[in-house]
Amino acid sequence: MDFSTLSVDIPATAWTGRNDGESPAHRRWWQAVAIAATSASPDAPSLNTASLNASLPGPAALLGFASHAGVARNHGRTGAATGPAALRAALGSLAFHGTREVTDAGDIVVSGDSLEDGQSRCGAALTAMLDAGYLTCVLGGGHETAYASYLGVAGTAAFTNGARLGVLNLDAHFDLREAPVPSSGTPFLQMARAEAAAGRELNYAVVGISEPNNTRALFDTAHELEVKYLLDEDCSAERTEGFVSSFLETVDIVYLTIDLDVMPAAVAPGVSAPAAYGVPLAIIAAICRQVAASGKLFHCDVAELNPEFDVDNRTAKVAARLIDTLLR
Repeated sequence: MDFSTLSVDIPATAWTGRNDGESPAHRRWWQAVAIAATSASPDAPSLNTASLNASLPGPAALLGFASHAGVARNHGRTGAATGPAALRAALGSLAFHGTREVTDAGDIVVSGDSLEDGQSRCGAALTAMLDAGYLTCVLGGGHETAYASYLGVAGTAAFTNGARLGVLNLDAHFDLREAPVPSSGTPFLQMARAEAAAGRELNYAVVGISEPNNTRALFDTAHELEVKYLLDEDCSAERTEGFVSSFLETVDIVYLTIDLDVMPAAVAPGVSAPAAYGVPLAIIAAICRQVAASGKLFHCDVAELNPEFDVDNRTAKVAARLIDTLLR
């Protein structure tokens, strides 16, 4: 793919991190990630898709969505716009044990309140990469990132040609809020309405719902839309594995979205809305492994990292670990 055709606001730049050596045995993410051609320096690695070994997993691409406009509209604490940079920093020094080639395509930036424009531009970039055969991962950004991801997936040839899409959300909240304007609380209702307008039904499932943090109106909406969900208190390893397995049987391609507030505040303090209860990290990581192993993972994103409120980069490190699991 010619990444120079992508329209991004901040081109990707070379990553940095701990250097233990240049051999494959010492490789870390910062040494493995290729930089999109639009911003490659003479010494920066660039992704040559023609050289990919067909026996290896298909290539992946990262795209930042620097936005907290949706969080602001949802009356949450802002700061998630700096999430993409913090995620790259946390990923950079992780050991790279994968065989998949990964490229960084840069960032889409939402300036001020121009959320819808940013979502549209992010979606267009994702569609181009997905149609070119990349497994894409958006680095958010508030959970308004999710509607940008949906636009990207919904525009692909795979989806328009009839692939059965499933949206799996790891989240304490349904994000089905009825509101005058789109926000971080509305993306899945927006998806459901977009699908209904196209004569389809949204296949939406959520793991980690906090009953005290979702109103009866939100539960009613979820039931009306036939949303499948698992409460945080019910997220044992066995029940979660079964829930996700049943969901995977109904789809051809999966869009997996991770709102980091699904985990306890002690694990993920740097989010827009920390969880009092939450789902253990081990369960969330197991879901990521399960979805990746299914061969159906099409697109993923990580949302709600708020570095301003993080403690010892704890949340960024957790998010980086999950991305490593998904893309490995």
